[in-house]
Amino acid sequence: MTAVRKAYQKAIVTPTHHVEQLWKDYENFENSVSRQLAKGLLSDYQPKYNSARAVYRERKKYVDEIDWNMLAVPPTGSYKEELQWLAWKRLLAFEKGNPQRIDNVLSNKRIIFTYEQCLMYLYHYPDIWYDYATWHAKSGSIDSAIKVFQRSLKALPDSEMLRYAFAELEESRGAIPAAKKLYESLLVDDVNATALAHIQFIRFLRRTEGVEAARKYFLDARKSPTFTYHVYVAYALMVFCLDKDPQVAHNVFEAGLKRFMHEPMYILEYADFLSRLNDDRNIRALFERALSSLPPEESVEVWKRFTQFEQMYGDLDSMLKVEQRRKEALSRTGEEGATALEGSLQDVVSRYSFMDLWPCSSKDLDHLVRQEWLAKNVNKKVDKTAFPNGPGVVGTDRSPSSLASNSAASAKVIYPDTSQMAIYDPRQKPGIGIAPGTIASGAAPNNMSNPMVAMVGGGAINTFDDILKATPPALVAFLANLPAVEGPIPNVDVVLSICLQSDLSRGQAGKSRTFPAQTPAGPATSASDVSGSTKSHPVPSGSSFKPTRDKQFLKRKDLDRQDDDETTTVQSQPLPRDVFRIRQMQKSRGSASSQTGSASYGSALSGDLSGSTG
Repeated sequence: MTAVRKAYQKAIVTPTHHVEQLWKDYENFENSVSRQLAKGLLSDYQPKYNSARAVYRERKKYVDEIDWNMLAVPPTGSYKEELQWLAWKRLLAFEKGNPQRIDNVLSNKRIIFTYEQCLMYLYHYPDIWYDYATWHAKSGSIDSAIKVFQRSLKALPDSEMLRYAFAELEESRGAIPAAKKLYESLLVDDVNATALAHIQFIRFLRRTEGVEAARKYFLDARKSPTFTYHVYVAYALMVFCLDKDPQVAHNVFEAGLKRFMHEPMYILEYADFLSRLNDDRNIRALFERALSSLPPEESVEVWKRFTQFEQMYGDLDSMLKVEQRRKEALSRTGEEGATALEGSLQDVVSRYSFMDLWPCSSKDLDHLVRQEWLAKNVNKKVDKTAFPNGPGVVGTDRSPSSLASNSAASAKVIYPDTSQMAIYDPRQKPGIGIAPGTIASGAAPNNMSNPMVAMVGGGAINTFDDILKATPPALVAFLANLPAVEGPIPNVDVVLSICLQSDLSRGQAGKSRTFPAQTPAGPATSASDVSGSTKSHPVPSGSSFKPTRDKQFLKRKDLDRQDDDETTTVQSQPLPRDVFRIRQMQKSRGSASSQTGSASYGSALSGDLSGSTG
């Protein structure tokens, strides 16, 4: 019984599956032995069991997100792989928080177990290996961290990041030979060695063995095919900043200039170094040497820096001369030709600006950018969407061409094709302009009396000017009184107040206001056709149709019966009743009927009401 009790007590404080059932079994076991003893034992272990159950439920949320059938393949960047990476990260963070509040030894075992489980699935992820090793190092187990790094290099032998991290760990604990061996492993093959590996090894040698060791390696490795201009720049700046020897740094830059005169970035780095020495004479000489050898298409950045240097430190004559030479040189590379040689106000802006300070407002700057863009593209057939719109965001480059490019890149707005716009009507079926039952034989539809039909059904009028010509004068007067609004939704109160103050002409009260007659040969008009006829179908002239009251009564009775039938169809939800829209259409229909003498306002309103109430 003592052995069984110990097993139960160990099981109920462990966050595992079926811990609730284990607690019930333990209660039954203790009550079967001694109820008096069970009362004290159960009260002691109840808080421990509650804590284990809470931890189990919390851990289960993280474990359920993990796909235990995932294969250990190199990452491809898929969404599923990213989700699994996040799930494992959350589980590892949960275990590192020691939710069970156990001692450090047991907590570390759980964390190690979770990392090993994670590496079974994320075996080719370098960040997991790095986190695992650094966690060991922070926990004080350097030997375990070294073993993890060794395993990571076997799993990912081409990872330079893990080699640098491993060498950093060895160097931090004083194992210089081991760290040097790791750096040399990156330089074994001259073909596959990178310029970054040379730079980092030079820095390592200077830190650990001194200046002479770094200098010796630099001189010996210059013949390597992977020894690019980056290594020259890095070594020269290291000598200048750390060893405080500007003459040696200058000699290194001069030696590299013989090999990398064709590299614009090397020229710019050399110019920055000379500017730190306040050597303006050699800076101008360097720019002249570089610009004489570089082709025009590769000298853009050098010309830009030369111009900025003269604007900052030169006099007015030298500044203007360099700007003119720059325009002449770059005009050969572009299609602008002579227009690139002309001066503009942007030249003044580039001369008299400093950092993020400009001699004009952002609105003026944007206007200048637009002008330059138009001047360059006036004879080209360009896309409207490429037009720079909005305030340009200008960086450190203050040249006129860069102002336009920065503005166009940062403020590119894509506009819709307004020539294809049509008014949306949910009751208008695609391809149907006029309902067959709404116009009698011999009556031609008048699209010009209804611009909405002309846009949706007719298709002949597709420009805004033609639509305005076809709009009734009363509606044009009403639209002219509407205020200009910003955004897609105007202020309803303002629109209503204007509607109440508008004095629109109404239709004559004596006119008969009835529905047009339905041709006997035509198909029966549905409720949706009648309701939509006031907006998407033209209203025929009143002189062509004079229906009797009987026909009107039968028509309305037919309409009510069709409305009852439509309640059982799929379109169960009615259209919203827009009283404001009905009122506006009432006014516009009244004015239109007074001018053309067409069919009445009352039947049009009735059709709208029937369409609105469904």
